[in-house]
Amino acid sequence: MADSAKTSNFLTDIVDADLAAGRVRGPIVTRFPPEPNGFLHIGHAKSILLNFGLAARYGGRAHLRFDDTNPTTEETEYVESIENDVRWLGGDWGEHLHFASDYFGKMYECAERLVVEGKAYVDTQSQEAIREQRGSFERPGAASPHRDRTPSENLDLLRRMRKGEFPDGAAVLRARIDMAHPNVLMRDPLLYRIRHASHHRTGDAWCIYPMYDWAHPLEDAVEGVTHSICTLEFESNRELYDWVLDNTGPWDPRPRQYEFARLALGYTVMSKRKLLQVVNEKRVSGWDDPRMPTIAGMRRRGVTPDALRDFADLIGVAKNNSVVDIGKFEFCVRGDLERRSPRALGVLDPVRLTLVNWTGPDEELDLPWWPAEPDRGGSRKVPFGRDLLVERDDFSAEPPPDWKRLAPGREVRLAGAWVVRCDEVVRGPGGEVEEIRCTFDPASRDATRRGIGTIHWVHGSRSIPAEVRLYDRLFTVEQPDAEGNFLDVMNPASLSSAPGARLEPALHDAAPGTHWQFLREGYFFVDPVDSRPGAPVWNRTMTLKDTWAARAAPADPGRPARPAREPAVPSTPRRSQGDVRAEQRAADPGLVAIHARLAAIPGVSPDQADLLAADAATAAWFDSAVAAGGPPGPTARWLLNELLGLAGDHPLDSLPLAAGAFGRFVSLAESGRTTGAGAKALLQSLVERPGDPADRLAELGLEKVDDRAAVEGAVARVLGAQAAEVARYRSGEKKLLGFLLGAAMRETQGKADPALLRKVLQEALG
Repeated sequence: MADSAKTSNFLTDIVDADLAAGRVRGPIVTRFPPEPNGFLHIGHAKSILLNFGLAARYGGRAHLRFDDTNPTTEETEYVESIENDVRWLGGDWGEHLHFASDYFGKMYECAERLVVEGKAYVDTQSQEAIREQRGSFERPGAASPHRDRTPSENLDLLRRMRKGEFPDGAAVLRARIDMAHPNVLMRDPLLYRIRHASHHRTGDAWCIYPMYDWAHPLEDAVEGVTHSICTLEFESNRELYDWVLDNTGPWDPRPRQYEFARLALGYTVMSKRKLLQVVNEKRVSGWDDPRMPTIAGMRRRGVTPDALRDFADLIGVAKNNSVVDIGKFEFCVRGDLERRSPRALGVLDPVRLTLVNWTGPDEELDLPWWPAEPDRGGSRKVPFGRDLLVERDDFSAEPPPDWKRLAPGREVRLAGAWVVRCDEVVRGPGGEVEEIRCTFDPASRDATRRGIGTIHWVHGSRSIPAEVRLYDRLFTVEQPDAEGNFLDVMNPASLSSAPGARLEPALHDAAPGTHWQFLREGYFFVDPVDSRPGAPVWNRTMTLKDTWAARAAPADPGRPARPAREPAVPSTPRRSQGDVRAEQRAADPGLVAIHARLAAIPGVSPDQADLLAADAATAAWFDSAVAAGGPPGPTARWLLNELLGLAGDHPLDSLPLAAGAFGRFVSLAESGRTTGAGAKALLQSLVERPGDPADRLAELGLEKVDDRAAVEGAVARVLGAQAAEVARYRSGEKKLLGFLLGAAMRETQGKADPALLRKVLQEALG
């Protein structure tokens, strides 16, 4: 997996501090530990990207470990789906695929040790009695009458539990901690329970199974996990996590648990239990239904791993729980698909359009797959002639003032073709529009007509019928879990179809798993499950714009009603600034032209061009910086990766740092006169107060140290202070080089030439 943790957060700060203080002396090790009792969802995707990304950032490793401690809910199907999902997101666990069941023997040995030491006992009360005696936050717990059994008696009972002499629920093993502890979880928690059930890996070898709070820390310790990252609901479990490790160790490395805010996404439920209910009640077609927030469902809908990574980067890593605006997720999906989806013609709710003055045979128009990026290449032949089909809602008999589509006497351009004028409308018995009769201007193919709109079309008889599925949000309210019954707020229009849809012939053999944009309609994905050769099934991943925001706007009585395929959902979701910018770009040909120009600049990547062209002001600021001497590629990188973060919510032209000065800064940063860390410190200073970059570099003393003698002195001081680590490195632990290199860089206050520092350090280590 690529390093998705380029920006810092409180977890990277913790790791940095652990490395600097020597609390972690080997590689950073994280883990993703799902329970195989369902499919993974988008919340798990955030955790996967965080754990694997953090390990990649520090050159460590991440484990995939299945927490298979409950044989009654786990299935091999779920194991296989989880492996597929993690691999699809880019997670590479190498040789480190583990199961909690791998350690059942070790866990049991540790349990017997606690019993012998008087730190655990077997309780043969009922579950109800144990639950009542535990107390609450307002009252302390009461001791079990079996709490003072002797170690030998407890050991005998535990071994009899292990042999299967007791039925389910007849006995449990409990830790002996403190029944008056303010943390209720510490009041003699359960460690083992009896389950006479066949396990998906160990079969009937065990009839007692460890509880999560016993298994989790031991799994981490056995695997050498250094940073055990959990979501906030496990914060109160951390005290028990530490107790288990403190009383079963010593462990080297000693794992530490840290918590971050889980992902709560608007218009979504994340509970596996609730998602399983939706599946079991057949309210969706399965775990991979494209409406589901599961990774499998999003993959089948057409969401890509890159979009999920962009989303994870956008929302960051927080310490406090909150509901994330689903508009942010949709913005990331649109931005990703915009870059990867060729443009095609498809009409979902067709009405006939006849060119009455077309007298010749059909023509084959050569249309590019990427109209706004002609250099990207690729085109196809599209039939055009007298008989065409257009979208029904692209015509209005009584248009509002801002209408730029078809209406009596109005002109529009047919995308990639000619300008047409509506001369006559033919209606059916019920008043419905059956045919729009137009004339086309033969001289308008390459001419410019200002003030008219563009609509899409397909050939009337040579277009192909298609099965098109239109997906929408699964729930109608932002927080379904807050409702009395979450099932009551499921969106009845979350799946609709376009039974009359027609597509251009070139899409007849579209391959499963490919992405397309139907011009003006949305982003579509060829279903990898139901598609057949010559019969692709089309899933709409997302509309081009936030249609939910449009539904919240007051209705315009002059505008024609949306067709039935656009479900009307009574909700008023918030729009993020990213959505607004995306809509503006989709509606503004000027921004499309800016994107094409930036993408053609040598050194500027497609992703950078896409971000820079999000609004005209950012693109203009970039242009000014380049004009002042900033090399284009590095200028784009510094602007997007560093400057925008420092600017926060402030527009670039409001910063003390002018565009010209920023261009000179980038030129200086790329010249080699300072280190990467020094350049970042310099940029932050320039953002806080104006000044010449070169003068400020000298003022702050950030010139790169190329003096070999000074670097050798810093390295010598570090090796003297880290004698134990040096000895371990020389004995074969070569991964400690990064730790020692970081310590040496800190010794030089980040000023040393990294290449020189590495060379001197390696020479000194021998």
